Amino acid sequence: MMIDHPSYLVHKKWMSRVLELAKIAGDAGEVPVGAVIVNSDGKLITEAQNRRERDFDPTAHAEILALRQAGLILRNWHLNQCTLYVNLEPCPMCTGAILQARIGLLVYGADDPKTGTIRTVANFPDSVFSNHRLSVLGGIMESACRQQLQSWFAQLR
Repeated sequence: MMIDHPSYLVHKKWMSRVLELAKIAGDAGEVPVGAVIVNSDGKLITEAQNRRERDFDPTAHAEILALRQAGLILRNWHLNQCTLYVNLEPCPMCTGAILQARIGLLVYGADDPKTGTIRTVANFPDSVFSNHRLSVLGGIMESACRQQLQSWFAQLR
């Protein structure tokens, strides 16, 4: 059973942390998105959450902030030995940055039917203009990820 598989348990552990970060973002008035980057040994490199409102920066998505921090920490923008976890399918900007960083594996929770460019609205990783073949695992803790986002957006209405 997939739920008992050791790699699933590792992905679930990191996605749980992503959801904690997303909650922090949501509580601060940001869209609740969190991101974690771990190395090939499964050790945490960095984590981030959306900060567009706080930083007055349209590029301050969790994924972008995590990629920037990981590059500084590792002193290398090539992140091909890293895994990026995020609760929502990345947007075009974030997908582009993920591809440019050559992330080894992207793990995300919920599909984004409006701006998801991993597989929902578009498939950037498999497109002819992609310079990197990105491994993707979607749907990890999908229900919890989707519920958190839907609850946050429902409060705005």
